[in-house]
Amino acid sequence: MQHQSIDHRRVASSAAWLRNYYVIRFAVSAAWVVLAFTVARQAPMIAAVMLVAYPAWDALANFIDAKRSGGLGRNRSQLLNVVVSGLTAIAVAVALGRGMNSVLAVFGVWAVLAGLFQLATAIRRWSAFGAQWAMILSGAQSALAGAFFVTMASSPAVPGIADIAPYAAFGAFYFLVSAIWLTVGNARRGSTSAAI
Repeated sequence: MQHQSIDHRRVASSAAWLRNYYVIRFAVSAAWVVLAFTVARQAPMIAAVMLVAYPAWDALANFIDAKRSGGLGRNRSQLLNVVVSGLTAIAVAVALGRGMNSVLAVFGVWAVLAGLFQLATAIRRWSAFGAQWAMILSGAQSALAGAFFVTMASSPAVPGIADIAPYAAFGAFYFLVSAIWLTVGNARRGSTSAAI
C-alpha cells in the first residue's frame, strides 16, 4: 500500500510538471503568434529575431522537459528534437540572408522532423499519463504542415512571418488542450485515490 502511494505521488508530481510545461508552451506560442500577426509584420528585424527564436525556444523547452522527466538518455525523441531544433535555429539565421522562401523551406523540414519526434514522445508518455491524444494530433499535423511549407517555399510568392504564424497557433492550441486534459485527468485520479 505504501509503495502504491509513493508511485501515485510520483506520477502525480510528473503529471503536474507536464501540465505546467504545456501551459508555458501554450503561453509562449500564443505570445509569438500575437506578435507575428501584429508588430513583426511591419518590422523585418523583429520578425527575423522571432523566426530564429521559435525553434531555439523549442530546443530549450524540450531540453528542460527531458531533463525534468528522467534525462535525455531516457527521452531519446526529445534529445533528437533538441538537436534538430537547435540546428534549425542556426539554419534559419543563415536562410534569412537568402530570403523568406529559404526560411520557409527550413521551417518546413523542421516541422516535419519536430512533429515526428513529438509524436514519438506523446506515444511513449501515453501509458504513464494518458491525455496525450492532443500531442499526437499536434505532432501529426506538424509533419503535414511542414510538407506544405516545403511545397509553398518553392512557389514564386514571397512568404512572411504571418504565413508561419498559423502553424504556431495550432501548436499553442494543442498545448492548451493537453494542459486542460491533464488537469481533468489528475483531478479524476485524485478523487479515485481519495475514495480508495
